[in-house]
Amino acid sequence: MSPVPVARPIAVVGPTATGKSELAITLARELGGEVINADAMQLYRGMDIGTAKIAPEEQRGVPHHLLDVLDVTETASVAAYQRDARAVMERLIDAGKVPVLVGGSGLYVQAVLDDLRFPGTDPAVRARLEAEAAQAGTAALYARLGERDPEAAAAILPTNTRRIVRALEVIEISGQPFSATMPKPGPPRYGTILLGIDRDPHQLDDRVDLRVDRMFEAGLLDEVRLLAGKGLREGKTASRALGYQQVLAELDAGHDFAAAAAATKQATRRFVRRQRSWFRRDARIQWFDGGDQDVAERMLSVVAK
Repeated sequence: MSPVPVARPIAVVGPTATGKSELAITLARELGGEVINADAMQLYRGMDIGTAKIAPEEQRGVPHHLLDVLDVTETASVAAYQRDARAVMERLIDAGKVPVLVGGSGLYVQAVLDDLRFPGTDPAVRARLEAEAAQAGTAALYARLGERDPEAAAAILPTNTRRIVRALEVIEISGQPFSATMPKPGPPRYGTILLGIDRDPHQLDDRVDLRVDRMFEAGLLDEVRLLAGKGLREGKTASRALGYQQVLAELDAGHDFAAAAAATKQATRRFVRRQRSWFRRDARIQWFDGGDQDVAERMLSVVAK
C-alpha cells in the first residue's frame, strides 16, 4: 500500500475480537500516525493477557498512547480519560501526525469526540443508589430513570447498573435531567473519521471463544494471581474486567477454572452484543467487515476521500 496523505484523525471502533488493534496499527503505519488506546481496561498496568493488549513487539514501530497508565487499585475515570486523550490528540495534530483512536469502550470514544460533560458527584447519594440497586435490583432503578428522564433511559442499557446509578445521581443532585448532559449528534471533534469494524455474529462468537482459550493457555490465571497480590480485588473498575472477574471468583471459591473460562466466553459474547448495539446507533460510523482480505485498503480509500 502506498502512503495516503491525510490530516484528519481516525477512530477505529467496534466490538471486541474483530481485529481493531491490528488494523489501527496498519492505518497508522500507512498514514504516519500514532495509536491512542480507547479500551478502558487496557489503561491498567499488568492487565495484558486478559485484555488482549498489543505487546510492544507487536506494535510494529507505531507509538501507542494511554496504555499502562493506571494501577489496578485506581478507578478509571471517563472525565480523566477525556482530558488525557484530547491532550494527546491535539499534540499529535500539532506535530503533523495522524491520531488513530482505537478501542471498544464506546463511552470513552464518545468522551473524546463529542461534547460530553461530566456533572459533579455526591458520594453519599451514589452509595445510597448503589445500595438500592443491590437490594431492589437494577430493573427497579431503570424503571425509575424511565419515569424521571425517558430520553436518558432510552440511551442507557437496562443492565448497565453503573450508568443508571450515575444518571439518577445527576438528576437528584442537580435537579436537571441527565439527558441534558448527553452530547447531541453532530460533527465529531477534530473532524475525526469514524471507521467501524464488525464481523458475522457467528464468526465473531467463534473468535471470542478462541481468544479466551488462548488467554487461559497464555497464563491468564497466573496474571490474575499476580495482580490480586497488587490489590486487584480492591479495584472498583479493574476487578470487573472480563476474565479477571471470573478468575477471581474461582480463586475465592471452587477453583474450577474451566468454568471460569466458560463464564468468560459467555460474558464476552454478551458484551460484544452490547458494544454492537452502542456503536450501531452512531450514524457517523462507516462500517467494514473485519473478515474481508482487503479491509485495510478499503478503509484507506475512505480516509483518502
